[in-house]
Amino acid sequence: MQETIEHRGILKVIEDKKLQVMILSKSACLSCKVNASCSVSDMKEKIIEVAKTKENFKIGEEVKVFYEKNLGFKALFFSYVLPFFILFMTLIITSFFTKNELITGLFSLGILFPYYFIIYLLKDKFKKTFIFHIKKI
Repeated sequence: MQETIEHRGILKVIEDKKLQVMILSKSACLSCKVNASCSVSDMKEKIIEVAKTKENFKIGEEVKVFYEKNLGFKALFFSYVLPFFILFMTLIITSFFTKNELITGLFSLGILFPYYFIIYLLKDKFKKTFIFHIKKI
């Protein structure tokens, strides 16, 4: 069996083909013993869309949302590693052609706009790749 990453959540919306689950995304600060005296602690609500299954769920029910761990690494690669590599390589290549640091920096940052636009255009393909599953607790 594949390793999975799991999050507890509350079922918020039930539609024909999908379910929406609210999960609380917690930073590492929340597990710290002194987080009450610190203003850095962070907790955000996120809505995850999950394909509807044959199980019967009720709105407000506590569920587990999970996905394969290797998909987490793939998401990390497309979100952070690849754009950083593109930015860094663009910075190095552009610095050879111009000695103006402002142009080099702006061009390096500007190259990320087409990258994220392509990611946006491929969002349906990514939705088919990054599939969340749901199960009752």
